[in-house]
Amino acid sequence: MSRYRGPRLRVVRRLGELPGLTRKSAKRSYAPGQHGEKPRKRSEYAIRLEEKQKLRFNYGVSERQLLRYVRRARRVKGSTGQVLLQLLEMRLDNTVFRLGMAPTIPSARQLVGHGHIQVNGRTVYTPSYECRPGDVVTVRDRANSKALVENNLQFPGLANLPSHLEFDKNKLEGKVNGLVEREWVALQINELLIVEFYSRKG
Repeated sequence: MSRYRGPRLRVVRRLGELPGLTRKSAKRSYAPGQHGEKPRKRSEYAIRLEEKQKLRFNYGVSERQLLRYVRRARRVKGSTGQVLLQLLEMRLDNTVFRLGMAPTIPSARQLVGHGHIQVNGRTVYTPSYECRPGDVVTVRDRANSKALVENNLQFPGLANLPSHLEFDKNKLEGKVNGLVEREWVALQINELLIVEFYSRKG
């Protein structure tokens, strides 16, 4: 399945707050659709599927990409769930979003795709580029690139900068100092259920 491009608030109503997908909040508290208001007993599978969908929609990755990240996380020593979150958080589009250069991850992806962002002095067009400790993320030295980011900085998606990042507003320069810690992941999620979901699928 490709990346979702449909109504975002519909997804928020079904899955709950997704800070990376949209800054808007739904007016209605129940799920969309004909049976949205009726309470339903959800199966174990449905609960795990919902957690997985939260991750997918928040970070804007396809099912195939997420499966690849899960397989990579399994090969790394430590908690598979936490490693999975780290891999997703260290993507360039998410790093640009967390630095406040874009209000949402989709808009950060657009900034990267249009060549407004540089990593270590080189323009990177790939939103899935994996940032590493020591990487310096800057805005390309063009008037329209700087104007776009400066405008976005007035209305950042999240108020707090994670501890693994630092940002100089005057230079429009961010630095990755380490790997993200679990408490700085903005999405309310149970990553263990996602690992279980994929372990049952094989």
